Amino acid sequence: MHEHRMNIDPRRGAAFLAAIDSGSLEQAAVVLHITPSAVSQRIAALEDDLGMPLLVRTRPCRPTAPGMRLLQFLRRRALLEAEFVADLQADAGPVKVSLAVNNDTLATWLLPVLAPILLAEQLLVELVLDNQGHTFSLLEQGRAVACIAGAAAPMRGCTVSPLGLMRYRMVAAPAFAARFFPNGIDREAARRAPVLVFDHKDLLQQHFLLQHFGLQQGDYPFHFVPASDPFAHAILAGLGYGMLPLEQCAARIAAGALVDLTPHLHADVPLYWHAWQIQPVRLERMGAQLIAAARTVLLQAG
Repeated sequence: MHEHRMNIDPRRGAAFLAAIDSGSLEQAAVVLHITPSAVSQRIAALEDDLGMPLLVRTRPCRPTAPGMRLLQFLRRRALLEAEFVADLQADAGPVKVSLAVNNDTLATWLLPVLAPILLAEQLLVELVLDNQGHTFSLLEQGRAVACIAGAAAPMRGCTVSPLGLMRYRMVAAPAFAARFFPNGIDREAARRAPVLVFDHKDLLQQHFLLQHFGLQQGDYPFHFVPASDPFAHAILAGLGYGMLPLEQCAARIAAGALVDLTPHLHADVPLYWHAWQIQPVRLERMGAQLIAAARTVLLQAG
């Protein structure tokens, strides 16, 4: 009996990728220089080849659960192919990688660590941003080939390595602290003072206020400021108080520009590097170097 071997047609795979990346069949058609009908037909043929639905044709398009697995495969195949072609050429050119990272990591320690590695390995990077609790899903969805996440358990087919801890302090501008916390922060004062929250996925402030002051979300006023540097500047400007990583606040606390409202309390957020077990050599080397460098700049447990 001959073994049945399934081959994924490159044009059909490209149509599927273009639909996901662009968000619609019409935009995918523009990218591929074909008609929307041809894009739809190629994806339908791919679904027929694999015997399962792969694309939810909403706006934007999104993959089904099997489509996510296919997306992971196609991204990895494209990366391996790009590295193979580049390495065959005498002047091996750069290869593009997509990494999912959280905003505070990008705003503090990541770029100084990552930049020399990318230059040495001739890698072009696309950084996909989300909360550290959600970057893992970007890897799962095939939108990134590796990620920095708060999850300790690896996804199937992936490895995980601890990087270290980001330590956060609850801080405020001196004038804000004098106005809302003249006797220090306590439960009743925290009910009135506006706190800064990054976005709807940010649970750091919420967990801190619940754990130490017994306040539920809704018990206190808050602002949303969904960008790391503006978040820090909003605290410095006295808009509200909130938690900043040590990298953003330690020098400002020492200089008197910020007040540590709870010097005896802090929140530690563990970070992990997740990557596919089978990956291009350059990406594997980049991951190993990033892990080693991160462990020298982040706090280590114990």
